[in-house]
Amino acid sequence: MNRARPLPVASCMLAALLLPAPCRAIAQDLPEAPRAPFSGAETDAAARRALDFLAGAQHADGSWESGGFGKATSVTSLAVMGFLACGHVPGEPGPYREAIARGVDYVLDNQRTDGMLVSNTSHGPMYCHGISTLMLAEVVGMTPDPGLADRCRVALARAVELIVRAQRMPKSDDHAGGWRYQPGSYDSDLSVSGWQVVALRAARDAGCSVPSEAIDAAIDYVRRCAEPRSGGFSYQAGRGGPNNPRTGTGILSLELCGEHNSPEALAGAEYLMTHPPSWGSDYFFYEAYYCPQALFQLGDAYFLPYYSRIVPILLDRQEADGSWYSPTGNDRTGGRNYCTAMGVLALAVEYRYLPIYQR
Repeated sequence: MNRARPLPVASCMLAALLLPAPCRAIAQDLPEAPRAPFSGAETDAAARRALDFLAGAQHADGSWESGGFGKATSVTSLAVMGFLACGHVPGEPGPYREAIARGVDYVLDNQRTDGMLVSNTSHGPMYCHGISTLMLAEVVGMTPDPGLADRCRVALARAVELIVRAQRMPKSDDHAGGWRYQPGSYDSDLSVSGWQVVALRAARDAGCSVPSEAIDAAIDYVRRCAEPRSGGFSYQAGRGGPNNPRTGTGILSLELCGEHNSPEALAGAEYLMTHPPSWGSDYFFYEAYYCPQALFQLGDAYFLPYYSRIVPILLDRQEADGSWYSPTGNDRTGGRNYCTAMGVLALAVEYRYLPIYQR
C-alpha cells in the first residue's frame, strides 16, 4: 500500500475525485438518492474545523476525555484516527504532528501487563481495547518512522493476544466466537465484537500474527446475529433486535473478514437502504462511523445513496467551534470529543487514507 502523504484537508476530496470510479459523478446517476447540495470544499472545511477542535481539546499528557468517564484510550484512539483518516501521517511534518504523537504515546503508556489498552475503570474495557488496538495497527500501516512502528508492533502483538484469549473463553453456542465487555466474559454481543474483528483485520494487515481460527469463529458469531426476517443485525444472536449501527457493524465485520458480498451483508445493506440515517437516533455517531465504511466495502451502489444522506446531516449539525455533540441518546455518554472524532471518521471514508478504509 502506498503511504498517504499529509495533504491539507481541503485537498483530500480533490484527490478522491481522481481515483477510479469517482463517487460524485456516479451519485448523480442514482435516482433513488439524488446528491444533496454539498461540495467537496464543504466537507473538507468541516473536517478541518473538527480536527482543529480536537487538537485544542487534547490534554498535555496526550489524552482526550470521554464524557463522564474521564481520560480514555478509546476516545484518544478515535481522535488519533481522525487525524490519520484526513491524510496526516504519524511521524511526518504537519500541523497535527505533535497531537498525533502525544495521543499514540498516551495509548502505549497505558497498556497493562496483560496487554489490555485501557486507562480507566470503564465497565466495558474491551471497547477501549478494540478501538486502541485498531489505532495502533493503522499507525503501523501508515508511519514512515521505524522506531514508532516498532513500538506499536510490540504493543499490538500483546493486544492481539488478549483479544484471542478473550474469544476463547468457554461460551454457549449462541455466544461462541464473539466478545463482550470484559476479557473474561462468558457471553458476547455484536457491538463489542465488531471492534475486535476490525482490530484483528487491521492487525493482520499490519503484519501481526492472527490465528485463522479466530477469524473463522468471529465470522460464525457475526452471522448468527443476522436477522433473516428484516435483513438487519441484532445486538446478540436472536436478541436485541436490529438497528442501523448494529447492521453496519455486522456488514463491515463480514466484509473485512473476507466474506465479500455474503447474503447476510447484502441483506443488511438493503436494510440500511430502507432505514436512512436520522440525527435523532440514539446511536447516530456510532451509525455514522460504521455504516459508511460497511457500505463502501460493498460498492458505490450502496455507499453513495447512504453517504449522500449522512454528510448533509453532519454539515448541518456541526457547531461553530468545529465539534459535534448529540445532547440526546447514547452518544452523549461518549461526550463531545467522541462525537467529533466519529464525525470526522464518517466524513473521511471517501478520502481512503486509513488502511482499513480501502476496498
